[in-house]
Amino acid sequence: MLSEKQKTFFENLKKIYGKEPLPSFEYIAKDFGFKHKNSVWQYFNKLKEQNLIKEKNGKFFINPEYFGAIMFTSSVRAGFATVAEDSIEKRVSLDQSFDLDNPTVFVFSVSGDSMINAGIFDGDKVVVKKTQTAKDGDIVLAYIDNGYTLKTYRQKNGKIWLQPENPEYPIIEPKEVLTIFGVVTGVVRQL
Repeated sequence: MLSEKQKTFFENLKKIYGKEPLPSFEYIAKDFGFKHKNSVWQYFNKLKEQNLIKEKNGKFFINPEYFGAIMFTSSVRAGFATVAEDSIEKRVSLDQSFDLDNPTVFVFSVSGDSMINAGIFDGDKVVVKKTQTAKDGDIVLAYIDNGYTLKTYRQKNGKIWLQPENPEYPIIEPKEVLTIFGVVTGVVRQL
């Protein structure tokens, strides 16, 4: 169990250095106003015991499990109210959930309303995993003829087209070129 001073030290490490490799003990001692690097070493030993800090290839990192929002395992009903149940909480990181640290994953802002029936609205952010292939029904970011678009990829009997998810928009069939940039793996919306 950590003391209040140790908890504060850990929270300050997270706030100042984030997910990057932690700097030298001397550097941290200077940043935190300690006279000796030995004080930092004592904190690190305790944080390592509690699995809050990991060491890899001679470098220290804050355990990635301690980043992200707190998620309750019980769900919240969107219908009629129910009696609250006890729930267990855990940390959930959108970086981990959407694999955002992967160099083949990108986030794009959505403009327009052609995908509203798929739950993607103007201003949403979509998480796209870069790939050149898609299967029927995938929502893709594609380059078609002269520009990029976000649509549902469709194929049948050797024919390929992009399907908007709003009946006010027409199906898009490639005249010259259709290149898949990536497949949508998630949507993030701020209210």
